[in-house]
Amino acid sequence: MGARSTANGSTTNPSTTTKDKVVHTGGRRRYESQVRRAQSAETRERILVAGSELAHRAGRWDWSDLTTRRIAEQAGVSERTVYRHFSTERQLHEALMRRLEHEAGISYEQVRIDDVPEAASRLFASLPSFGVPPIFVQRDPTFVASDDRRREALVRSVSELTHTWSERERHMAAAMLDVVWTPFSYERLVGNWGLDAAEAARAVTWAIDALIAAVRDGRRPSSEDERSPKRKRKSRARQVQEGRAHGVVPKR
Repeated sequence: MGARSTANGSTTNPSTTTKDKVVHTGGRRRYESQVRRAQSAETRERILVAGSELAHRAGRWDWSDLTTRRIAEQAGVSERTVYRHFSTERQLHEALMRRLEHEAGISYEQVRIDDVPEAASRLFASLPSFGVPPIFVQRDPTFVASDDRRREALVRSVSELTHTWSERERHMAAAMLDVVWTPFSYERLVGNWGLDAAEAARAVTWAIDALIAAVRDGRRPSSEDERSPKRKRKSRARQVQEGRAHGVVPKR
């Protein structure tokens, strides 16, 4: 079709109608909207990276000092900008915790019973990157003496059944029995899990029985290369799944 004449003698081209101009303008707006979304995502990432850096430098497992202001300063943005992405400090801390879990390779929502050993291993592997001291110092001499006697009793008891184990393996087994037996386990079972004293005692006894059964059966704390074939296959499958999620497949 050719150009059309207007009342004042000018011509128009059908290919440049008002409708086409609106579409063009809309396309530009869509482009600008995509740019703004990308910039917003980049800013959010900067905030979480800054929070992660501060969390790793913290000297205790307490984020009361990890304020919105400190994270904003670390990220090089204003507090107002942080609040655009996280409406409350609690929401910011929750997002940061998810970020740290992701960095450790853990997703609690996807964990099943067979995944617990791998999840625990990944969690423990991530802990040295934090500035929190791994040692609880008991200063009361009475409690120190009691703790020493308990640990000596556990090492002695485990050693009686593990003559072919290395000293470190016996030490690891005794340490796990100590962790289950310690008063801190009772505090967590009652305070965090809501068990009463009798239920806490039953749970601890059940866990100790399971550990002792493993010792009696000669199932020593295995290294990465000594894990059961089933767990190796599961670990491999998890690596492949995570690799595909990031566009990478682990080498065979």
